[in-house]
Amino acid sequence: MRTDIHPASRPVVFRDRAADTAFLTRSTAESTKTIVWEDAAVYPVIDVEISSASHPFHTGTSRVLDTAGRVERFERRYNRTATSRT
Repeated sequence: MRTDIHPASRPVVFRDRAADTAFLTRSTAESTKTIVWEDAAVYPVIDVEISSASHPFHTGTSRVLDTAGRVERFERRYNRTATSRT
């Protein structure tokens, strides 16, 4: 394996704003913000919109959204309903 071609990996805190949780893990991501973690050490923090704590697949709260009436438009366009398929 070649040396000096990989970025430096270090501990970084990823903070999920939606679930109000934080994870300490190793990453190569850069951040100018810092946070004092539970072990009283200061780590860089990266705010994320979604993580495994708030993602519908991981939390089991997934749902099907039909925000624009796409199903009804499709059924009107092809002149059929979901129960009358031939």
